[in-house]
Formats: sequence, structure tokens, C-alpha cells
Amino acid sequence: MKTSSVEHFHVSLNTPAGQITSEVAVPTGFIPVTAIVPLMRSMGGQMQELEQGRAVDQGQVVSCQKGCAACCRMLVPLSAPEAFAFKQFYDQLPEERQRVLRSRIESSQARLHEAGLLAPLNDVAESQHLLTDETLEPLNRAYYALRMPCPFLEDEHCTIYEERPAACRELLVTSPPELCQDLTNPAIQALPVSVRISTTLGLLWAELTGTAERLIPLPVALDWALRHQEDRHRTWPGNELFDKLLDKVWRYLSQELHRRNTPGG
Repeated sequence: MKTSSVEHFHVSLNTPAGQITSEVAVPTGFIPVTAIVPLMRSMGGQMQELEQGRAVDQGQVVSCQKGCAACCRMLVPLSAPEAFAFKQFYDQLPEERQRVLRSRIESSQARLHEAGLLAPLNDVAESQHLLTDETLEPLNRAYYALRMPCPFLEDEHCTIYEERPAACRELLVTSPPELCQDLTNPAIQALPVSVRISTTLGLLWAELTGTAERLIPLPVALDWALRHQEDRHRTWPGNELFDKLLDKVWRYLSQELHRRNTPGG
């Protein structure tokens, strides 16, 4: 059996919280965009560890602990590559587990339909234009007002923890945990994020496909990925994906470094 060759790279990035280094093996052949998602998660995880370490050094304590699921009532966005990777993960689950999750997703969608939110969520997923935070804020607030648990939450525990979206990975707070009972409370203090994974992967996908940057709401992500199966199976040279991804990461880091070094930023 012929195995695909890989090219090895040493990546070093200066983040607002310190430097991360990684040894990366990139396939030299053609690969789908989902192949780059684990690399982005790994880099994001390293950056987050640095942010946590800096917070601890400053006397702060991360409030988020296992079993705390207050934020699992928020609307979670995924980039297109993440949505495709999630569909791939779902398809590999045992059939019985797929049926359980599909039932929970359909129940969530039924409640969203009753609240008049399902169609707007699908519109966001299929939008041909970049939607601003200001545009999405009313939808985010309406979703959160339902206090509806994520369909992948069971007994206040995430059942897809290893595959959870980047937005879930990146939300850590240092304010008292009781404040999280109302996540619109301005007193909540979130840990800074050096590079937002979903944004970076969204920019990568937009460049690869010549489409608008988009974010897909988690409750409709599997259906969206199913509708876009052809895109899911597209491939690009591994080194091209890697170079374009690093370009987006460097750009984001530069902007974040500038923001944090600017008074009032």
C-alpha cells in the first residue's frame, strides 16, 4: 500500500501571551480542508494555555470547571471547515449514537421553529454576504433568551467534548462562576483570545472558494454540511492549505497584538 508523503515544518509564533512552537507534518498531496482543522485546534490550544498561564500569574482564577455548562445555552457559530469536520465526526459514530443525536437535534430545531428562529439561523448559514456582529446580535440574544441546552449536552456534560467547536474551546471566564447564570451580564470577564479559530478558518475557506466569510450556527451545522457535500469533498495541495492558514494566523495575531498595545484597545 502506497503511503502519502509529508513535509515537516517548524512553526514559531509570537502571541500576546508568549511564543508557541509546533512541529507540523503536512501531506504533500491533495487534502480536504477538514485535514487542517486539527492543526488549527492544536495551535489555538497552545495559545489558550499561554493566556491561562498569564492570567494565573496575574492572580486570576479560571472559573470554568467540568460540569459547568452555563455557556451551553448560547448560540455557537462554526466556520465551514469546522462544520465539515463535525459532519465527518458524526458520520463515524455508531448508528445508534447517530440516531440519539439526530433526535436531540430535531427536538432543538422544532423548538427553534416554534420561536421563529430556525429560518433565520439557516439564512445566516447560507448568507452570501459577511454578517456583522451588530447584525447578528438580536439573533444571538433571542436564542439565548430560550435558555435551550445545546443538543449535544447531556446531564450538563458535553458529549462531543473532543470535537466541540472552537467557540466553545475559547470561552473561559475569570469572573465568579455565579455571574454566568446571565451571560449578558457586563461584569463577566472572559479570558482574551490570541487567535479566533473559527474566524481564521472562515477566512481561509472564503479565500479558497471565492465566497463570503460565513459562520454556521451549530443547531443547523450538520444539515448545512449535508447540503454542501460537494464542497466538503473538495481538495487542495497540502502545502497550499498550510501556507494560506499560516497567513491568516499571522494577520490575526498582528491585529490582536496591535489592539492590545493600543491604549483603550
